[in-house]
Amino acid sequence: MATIRKTNTKPELIVRKLVHRMGHRFRLHRRDLPGTPDLVFPGRKKVIFVHGCFWHRHNCKAGRKKPSKNVEYWLPKLKRNVERDAKCVKELRSAGWQVLVLWECKVRDSERFAAVLLDFLGRRDSK
Repeated sequence: MATIRKTNTKPELIVRKLVHRMGHRFRLHRRDLPGTPDLVFPGRKKVIFVHGCFWHRHNCKAGRKKPSKNVEYWLPKLKRNVERDAKCVKELRSAGWQVLVLWECKVRDSERFAAVLLDFLGRRDSK
């Protein structure tokens, strides 16, 4: 478990590279916002979370997988992750932020994933 990263995960880096290529600039991991979003667009009041399917219990094959060891600890821990995620999204939306949650498994389909980002962020304003 020590090798599991909190930030700069492979799916997060993929998202960051694509958003940057689209011409958008962002801040990383703002600790003053609920949930410490992975990408923050302060001028647009938009945030993006890039969640790992297993850790945040996505409804895909990886998200439905059960831990094999120390189940008494991990199942409640994973449940708390989901509850915390929902609370953070609610707090952000209450504060006027728009929230996009991207799942690790969806990031792999780059065409569809790029369309979701473009829809959420819009086209970059030309100067």
